[in-house]
Amino acid sequence: MKSVPDMSEEGLVRGLGFAHVCGVDEAGRGPLAGPVVAAAVELPEGYELPGLTDSKQLTARRRDAFFELLMGDEAVHKCVARAEVEEIDRLNILRATHLAMRRAVEGLRPAPGFCLIDGLPVPGFPLPSRALVKGDARCLSIAAASVLAKVTRDRIMQQLHLEYPQYGWLRNAGYGTRAHLQAIAQYGITPHHRRSFAPVAQAELPLDFSGCAE
Repeated sequence: MKSVPDMSEEGLVRGLGFAHVCGVDEAGRGPLAGPVVAAAVELPEGYELPGLTDSKQLTARRRDAFFELLMGDEAVHKCVARAEVEEIDRLNILRATHLAMRRAVEGLRPAPGFCLIDGLPVPGFPLPSRALVKGDARCLSIAAASVLAKVTRDRIMQQLHLEYPQYGWLRNAGYGTRAHLQAIAQYGITPHHRRSFAPVAQAELPLDFSGCAE
């Protein structure tokens, strides 16, 4: 039976005296192209949004619906941030992901006092935090953050698809599908590809992509 995220973890932290507790999650660590996006979300006490869960367990239509509900609710405090491809290549994907998370948390207002982070601990995180493995399926604020990060990143890739349609980013969101790898072999790489990732680094085609988007 699948777990249903709730606000138990947030309640435990608030019981320790932290008034503002946020959930943090990211989207886009694995793709070959595009930024990594993170979101920080603080939900009001007693918040309910039936059906909200880990974004990977939702259809695109359901994710979009929850995204609009969360973004349109002034009682939900949220911030979405990103680390660009250049930062991913310079820092490595793990550090760039942590950078995006820090940016999201630092942009949240009111400022959180404690962060619940999906996955493993983040070294040097600027605020008190607790890492929760599979937190997006357990903790409602992390589930909300997972939806905001995922939908935001998908929409970024949809816009980039208009510029570079042959890579199929509308469908694959930059992940290394067979069609995407075949397009890299045929057309080379774009400024939005992560050159530090092996399949991209191994592409021996020109970086100049001028004229190929026609």
